[in-house]
Order: sequence, then C-alpha cells, then structure tokens
Amino acid sequence: MLDLGFVRANLPLVEEKLRLRGIDPAEKLGLFQSADIERRDKITASESRKAEINRLSAEIGAQNKAGNSAKAEELKESVRQLKYELELFAGAMATCDRVVREILESLPNLPHDSVPAGKSEHDNFCEKTWGTPKTFDFPARPHWEIGEELGILDFERAAKISGARFTVHFGQGARLERALANFMLDLHTKKNGYVEVLPPQMVNSRSLYGTSQLPKFAEDLFHCDDKGGFTPGEYQENDHWLIPTAEVPVTNLFRDETLEEAELPISFCAYTACFRSEAGSHGKDTRGLIRQHQFQKVELVKFTRPEDSEAAHELLTRDAEAVLEQLGLPYRRMLLCAGDMGFGSAKTYDLEVWLPGQGLYREISSCSNFETFQARRANIRYKAAGMRKPEFVHTLNGSGLAIGRTYLAILENYQRADGTVQVPEALVPYMDGATVIGTQTGAWMPKAGAKSGGGASGKAKV
Repeated sequence: MLDLGFVRANLPLVEEKLRLRGIDPAEKLGLFQSADIERRDKITASESRKAEINRLSAEIGAQNKAGNSAKAEELKESVRQLKYELELFAGAMATCDRVVREILESLPNLPHDSVPAGKSEHDNFCEKTWGTPKTFDFPARPHWEIGEELGILDFERAAKISGARFTVHFGQGARLERALANFMLDLHTKKNGYVEVLPPQMVNSRSLYGTSQLPKFAEDLFHCDDKGGFTPGEYQENDHWLIPTAEVPVTNLFRDETLEEAELPISFCAYTACFRSEAGSHGKDTRGLIRQHQFQKVELVKFTRPEDSEAAHELLTRDAEAVLEQLGLPYRRMLLCAGDMGFGSAKTYDLEVWLPGQGLYREISSCSNFETFQARRANIRYKAAGMRKPEFVHTLNGSGLAIGRTYLAILENYQRADGTVQVPEALVPYMDGATVIGTQTGAWMPKAGAKSGGGASGKAKV
C-alpha cells in the first residue's frame, strides 16, 4: 500500500506514475484529495470544539460557584450542542478515513524510475539472454506429447479425480518433480545462503491482504468454506485460503513485528504446493503443464533495508537464473514495463525459458522488488541504532523456480529422437543415478502413448 503522507504531498507524481501503468487515476485521486481535505478540516473543527468545551466547562464551574445556576445551565446546553457536533464530525471523519483507505488499497505500487514505460508484454525490455535455443535434427515435440508417450504424465485421470487443469505424475515423472525440488533447495540453501522454511499451505485473509492478493484478486484464489464467505474489508484470522504462492505465508512470518537492523537482510526459500483458480484464463493454454490449478514451486523471499533492496533484487534474480544455468536451459531476462507489472511490484524481472517443442520463450520466474508496499500492509518494520522510530522494510520475492515449468522445459529441451528424455547432469544424483527417462515398465503404469488431449495450463505470474 502507498504511504498516505507521500500520496498527499505528491499527487501529480503519483498520477504520472500510475498513468505509466496504463491507469487513469484522476477520478480516484480527486476523490482521495477531497476526502483527505474534508477529514483534516473536520479534525481542525473538532479540536476547536474540544477547546471550547474545555473553556465552557471551566466557566460552568465558575458560574456554579458564584451561585448563578441559570447561566450555568445555559452554558451546559452549549456544551451539549458542541458534543453533538463532535459526534457528527467523528462520523464524517470515519467516513473520510474509510474512503481514503479504500482508495489507497486499490492503488498499485508506483513503478521504480528504472522501469520502462509500456502497456503490455510487447513493451518489455530484454536485458540478457543465456544459452542458445536448442534445435534438433527431428521434429521437436511439446512436453504433453512426450510425457504421455512415456507414461509419466496422465491428464485424463487427473481430470477424472479433480477436474480440468490438474495432472498426475507417475514413475520417473514423479521422481523428476521431487528431484527438481531437492536440487533447487540444496542450491539455494548450500550455495546461495537462504534459510529453508516449510510454511503452512493454508493462510488467513489477513495474510493475503498483507501481500496484496486481497481484496483485489479474490477471484484468483481458492477460498475454503470453513467459516462462511469472504467479505471485502474484513480480514479475519480464522478463515482459510489455499496459498497461490509461498510468498504469502513466508512474507507474513514477520507481520506486525519489528526486526533489528542487525538481522537484515533475511533470505528464505520455501517449497510448497501452490493453488490458483486461473480466473479469466478460459481457453488459454489448454494443453500441458503451463497453467494448472495446482503446481509446486520453490519460492525465494528477502527482507532488506530500503537502501539495500535494489542490489538484493539483482542478487535474487541471479539466484533464480543459476538454477536454469546449472540445468542447461536457455533463457532470457526481461525487464517488465510499467503496464505489465504485478499489482504490488515496483520493479520486476521475468525469466523466460526456451521451449523448443513450442518454439517460444515462456515465463518460468518473476522476481520482484515490492519496496515498502507489502511491508506497509503487513506492518513489517525494522529499527536501527540511533533511529528515532522504526521504518518499513523492503520485501522481495521470486520463483527459484516453478517446478512444473522447469519440468516441462527439461522434457522439451532434453528430448531425444527415440522419444526418451536425457536427464540433465545436475539432476542425475537426485534421480538415483538415472541418466535417461524412458518408457515406464515393470509395476503398473499408464499405457504408454495414451492420448488424453493434454491438460489445461498460461501466463499467470510465477
């Protein structure tokens, strides 16, 4: 959430920054300004009424002491009128406070000065590429065909038990998911200095408010019907939602806490399942693993001092890139334009992996600096020696990486002419020494080559 004082003092700048995001904020900012002015006017009027009540109360005592009860009663009536006006002012101020807060809650973060202008993904800037997009001397196939042919992916049975946009992994496919998670966690904890966290995968609405998914993106989430429906503005402790990303529980670990400066920076990584309703994605990426209701992900989260967050953002992004590089997966880093960034982000890098079976780059990680936007909503502060009062930390997060999208990138980049898939060298120890994923044999497995039509899968930020 944006700072009230900053918005009040910098309305033209705020409007300019929001227009870079493709938003016309004139009406909202006009309403904000009028409500804010009225609120301050009512505060001034209330203070004058309180001062007058104090003066009259002293006068009433003097009149009573002088035996002038009639005059005292007259003054008491004036006091009653002033108190009535105070009640009216309090109601008006509460209304203004609500309007101001609702407007602030609805405004996205302001783009960092280094973020380019633009309206959509077509205006994003490619900062770097790594690796050469792979080509083959045979027709490259998409991952859903490869997985079904090998018997490691089953979309049809997943649809039977859960519906569209779910997948069942079998045999070496299930092992590959687990191998990727363990590889990423080992890399981040042993080499990149992150502390592993295993958080709850259900959170309350206060947590989702803190990381800015609520109230704006409620339809993108799965709400558990355990305590009744969700009412916007009521951020409860005892209702439950399935997490869309580990960013939510991990960032909220320090909600309503004040950290010591010496504790910063804090770097966490977490492996969890993630659940997204994919509202509004009907008809998009209806095959394969790209857009699923449930997927696994390793998330990176950092808490830093404000002056350190830009460097931390670069480091976090490099940590995510290191996963792709060790797996030998070609990718590019895209600096998102203002119009394509997420609601709470001040600056975002998307990492896009090359998928030869589809002949395109697809997002596999979004690494964002939220500055104080989330910390202000979640009330996460830090206190430095000599600091008059605590300040808000900066929060950052990014996928390190989305397991399903890494999985499909391996199938497509390491496919072989005979239909098998080579295991990247870095994963061989995590695959019990297996160097090739072949057609599953032995114990019961789905019939190799079964065609279920793929799953529902897209461009949700990961």
